Amino acid sequence: MNKRFLTFDFGASSGRGILADYDGQRLSVREIHRFVNEPVNAFGHYYWDLLRLFSEMKTGLLKLRREGITDIASMGVDTWGVDFALLDAYDKPLGNPLYYRDSFTDGEMEAVYSLIPKRELYERTGIQFMKFNTIFQLSALRRRYPAMLDAAKTMLLMPDLLNFMLTGVKSAEYSMASTTQLLDVRAQSWDTEILKRLGLPERIFLPVIRPGQILGETTEAIRDETGMKLPVAAVCGHDTGSAVLAIPMERGERCAYISCGTWSLLGVELDAPRTDDAAYAIEYTNEGGFGGTIRFLKNIMGLWIYQEVKRELEKGTGSIDYAVLDAEVAAAPAFARFIDPDAAAFFEKGNMIGKIRDYCTATGQSAPETRGEIFRCVLESLAMKYRYAVEQLEAMLGYALPVIRVVGGGCKDKLLMDYTARATGRRVLAGPVEATAIGNICAQLIATGEVADVWQARSLVSASFGVEDYTVSDRAEWDEQYRRFLNLIEKKTEE
Repeated sequence: MNKRFLTFDFGASSGRGILADYDGQRLSVREIHRFVNEPVNAFGHYYWDLLRLFSEMKTGLLKLRREGITDIASMGVDTWGVDFALLDAYDKPLGNPLYYRDSFTDGEMEAVYSLIPKRELYERTGIQFMKFNTIFQLSALRRRYPAMLDAAKTMLLMPDLLNFMLTGVKSAEYSMASTTQLLDVRAQSWDTEILKRLGLPERIFLPVIRPGQILGETTEAIRDETGMKLPVAAVCGHDTGSAVLAIPMERGERCAYISCGTWSLLGVELDAPRTDDAAYAIEYTNEGGFGGTIRFLKNIMGLWIYQEVKRELEKGTGSIDYAVLDAEVAAAPAFARFIDPDAAAFFEKGNMIGKIRDYCTATGQSAPETRGEIFRCVLESLAMKYRYAVEQLEAMLGYALPVIRVVGGGCKDKLLMDYTARATGRRVLAGPVEATAIGNICAQLIATGEVADVWQARSLVSASFGVEDYTVSDRAEWDEQYRRFLNLIEKKTEE
């Protein structure tokens, strides 16, 4: 008898409800609800619209009810990392969660380093230094709006918050907690010494739980409104953690992975964290994975720049078809210019085309003019940055990574996948596209006893979803141009 599982996957630009059918041998998935997830600019900051996101989940449940589908074995929720809400003594939110690209944390990294030296912070947490990390958000809150922290009883990261709204059960799931830079990377629990030094109240941090267990059932209010009563599982709440669970690699396989979406998360799966000088020098992060594994990876800006450029252009022209853009990219001159996708200028929203042109002129390159030139610049640069990150990773690990497994929405961009294979000189295996949702479902399968462990789950993914193989030999020009790219980013780093 087939069993059905439901996931709500919230990305930083859109969300969707995905229904899975499991027949004991294979999985199949279909989208049942899709919605936009855009931050709202209000009161001087960008916020996530929490109530609308919750409403979208209920809309998805109602759609299933109208189809006559009520026999759901479980559901799970995953989101982007780091963001959170504070609850008061009555379990009511003290405002909407801040959007991680907001300027709220500007200058806060240095304030934290004055209390906890940077090298020590990395040794304790193993996390890449990004200005939006939860540690910097909470530190800024402590400094700027201390009354909010004083009034807070509980901190809930985004998937934990949505799970609480669904079930009334509060929790702190491991993979998501690891993104905060407040977790002891070895003990896999909150680092109370860090909390003490930053003046953060220990009471707001719940005990950390493992993914792959049932939290509870939907509340009576949810059941009354949607007609749906179903168990809710703690999955890898961080979307990258779910995506990595769904990578169809084999036990012992030496491969790098890229979870390719708004962000590109490039790394390997390890059994134990790396916080030595070599890891610190290249600033790779040690985030939590399913079964206590470590996602040793680098955050790369990913398709964010591409998406922002496309949004800007569509404001004036309406929707632009991806096939049309691909044709324009293919027709544009190759290697005309490069950007460093991780340059600070590209982090925040707004005027992305202008930022690309300014970067190019500031580095002695011609500014791109046409749509094809702009997008080609972004895609070629991103592929080159992947090579840079993989080579850093190989040098640190001391062994080769001949295969790159790519999962997520970026798999659909055949040009990017081809460029990645050419730039890196490695075999690129792309798929599944819906890795985050599939990994979410795999955690549910484990939680409900349908699947034994991670490796059985990955075998199931391999049997259920195909991959596209990008293997190229003609890449001499990419090698030559890589030296140009390397000189560019290293020069900018020195400046």
